[in-house]
Amino acid sequence: MDRAQKADSIEALKGVFEGSGAVVVTHYMGLTVAEMTELRGRLRKEGATLKVVKNRLAQKALGDVAGEGGQALFKGPVAIAYGSDPVSAAKVVTQYAKDNEKFSVIGGLLDQSIVLDLDAVKALATLPSLDQIRAKIVGVLQAPATKVAGVLQAPAAQLARVLAAYAAKDDA
Repeated sequence: MDRAQKADSIEALKGVFEGSGAVVVTHYMGLTVAEMTELRGRLRKEGATLKVVKNRLAQKALGDVAGEGGQALFKGPVAIAYGSDPVSAAKVVTQYAKDNEKFSVIGGLLDQSIVLDLDAVKALATLPSLDQIRAKIVGVLQAPATKVAGVLQAPAAQLARVLAAYAAKDDA
């Protein structure tokens, strides 16, 4: 890899660190190509990506933003999982680590500067995703409107029943 390629890789990684909600750092030693492909497919379904990175280039891209704790994450065979939603990559990766003993989560970075340990990544994975939160908000906002519509319809329905009763009484 020549200098120009390294500079391009560093710039691409800077974009990943800046543009992602969270970056989860993992070790993939011993995974087969099929297992990595399966993991990438799971992540893609959730709108996330897995990328194998060179440690030195990732450390240069990260710079001093995350401090020594962030730099220490990049040792050994490292792959990063990231997405625009901070929760999606963490959920898929922690679940895959439970299913496959060769794959492990080391830690992560939240907003480029906050270093997460393994427990913090697991806690992040238990949070609802951005889409789930949006659905809950829409549900909360729609519930009062539905109740108001029901209350407004109730008098009209009662009036219709009364008129129907008078009509039935007149027919008898």
